[in-house]
Amino acid sequence: MYLVESKGGAIACMLLSLLCLGTWPAFITLLERRGRLPQHTYLDYTITNLLAAVFIALTLGQFGTSTPEKPNFITQLYQDNWPSVLFAMAGGIVLSLGNLASQYAFAFVGLSVTEVIAASITVVIGTTLNYFLDDKINRAEILFPGVACFLIAACLGSAVHRSNAADNEAKLRDFKGPVSSTEMEIVSKESKDLENGYGKSTEKAKQGTAGFLIALEKRRAIKVFGKSTIIGLLITFFAGICFSLFSPAFNLATNDQWSTLKQGVPKLVVYTAFFYFSVSCFIIAMILNIAFLYFPPFGLPRSSTKAYLNDWNGRGWAFLAGLLCGFGNGLQFMGGQAAGYAAADSVQALPLVSTFWGVVLFGEYRRSSRRTYVLLFCMLSMFIVAVAVLMASSGHRK
Repeated sequence: MYLVESKGGAIACMLLSLLCLGTWPAFITLLERRGRLPQHTYLDYTITNLLAAVFIALTLGQFGTSTPEKPNFITQLYQDNWPSVLFAMAGGIVLSLGNLASQYAFAFVGLSVTEVIAASITVVIGTTLNYFLDDKINRAEILFPGVACFLIAACLGSAVHRSNAADNEAKLRDFKGPVSSTEMEIVSKESKDLENGYGKSTEKAKQGTAGFLIALEKRRAIKVFGKSTIIGLLITFFAGICFSLFSPAFNLATNDQWSTLKQGVPKLVVYTAFFYFSVSCFIIAMILNIAFLYFPPFGLPRSSTKAYLNDWNGRGWAFLAGLLCGFGNGLQFMGGQAAGYAAADSVQALPLVSTFWGVVLFGEYRRSSRRTYVLLFCMLSMFIVAVAVLMASSGHRK
C-alpha cells in the first residue's frame, strides 16, 4: 500500500484536503437555495462519500505487497481488530451528525459563519486531544498559538455575522415595495447562473439588495425569515462539537494508544480505518435522512422515498459534494498519519475556501457596511495565519 511518510507529502495532502473540504459545502448550500430538499441532497451526498472511501481503499490501500507489519486493505478486513474498527466507526458517526447539522445551519446563519464557528470549535477541542494522543510529536510552542488564532478567528466570525445580519435587517426595513430598476440586472441566456440554471434573458434583483433577499427566501427550501438566528447558532455549535471528536476517534483507530488490540494484531492502516469510518457515516446518514423524509424538521415539506428517487434536480452537484468530502477526509487522514493529527487539523481553515464560494456564488456580504467588510478581512487574515502556524507545527510519526 502507499503511505505518506514525508512532512512535505503530508502538507501537500493537507492543502488538497483544505480545497476539497472547503468546496463541498458550497454545493450543498447551492441546492438548498435552489429549493431542493436537504434530505434529498444529503442522501445523494452520502452515497458518493462512501464510494470515495471504497475507491481509496481499493487503490492506495492495495498497492504493493502486504506484510505482517503493514497489511493491505483486503488483508485487514479478515483480522481480529474490532476494538480499532469501533473507534473508526464512532468517528464516522459523529462526523455524519456534524455534516447533517451543518446543512441546516448553512441556511440559518450562512455558509461562511457556520464554517468559521464549527471549524474553530473543532480545532480548539480536537487539536488539543490529538496533541496528547500523538504523544506530543507536534511542537507545542507553535501548535497552541495556532489554536489561539483559530479561536480569535471564531470570535471575528461571530462579529461578522452580527454585523451582516444588522445590515440585512436594515435593507429589509427600508424596503418599500417593488424592486426599482437600479436594483435589477439582466441575466443573459448565454451565461450560467449557478443558482437558477440556464434560462432566457430575464431581470432579477441584484445580489445584496432587499429584493434579492426576499426572492431568495421565496425560492429556498428552508425558510429563515422570522426565525431566530439562535437556532442556527445552536445547530452550528452542535456541529462543531461533533467535528471536534471525529479526528481523535480516527487517531485512536489507527494508532491504538489505549492498547485495545490483542498482542500480534497489527494496527489499522489509514485506508482500512477510513473505510469503516465511511461505512458508519453512510449508515447513520441513511437512517436519519430517510426518517426526515417522513418527519421533516424546521417546517420543511414532507417527502417520500419515491419522491427522492424521482428528484434529479441538482443530483449531480450533490454527488460531486460527496466525492469532494470523501477525498478531502481521506487526504486529511493520510497527512495526519504522517505528520500528526493535530497538525492535520489545519484543514479546518476551510472557511477560507467556503467564504470565497459564499461571496462568489451566493453574494454573501454584497452591499454590506464598511464595518462588515473590515471584520471579514480580519477574520480571513487570522485564518491564513492560523493554517500557516498549524502546518508549521507538523512533526514526524516514527
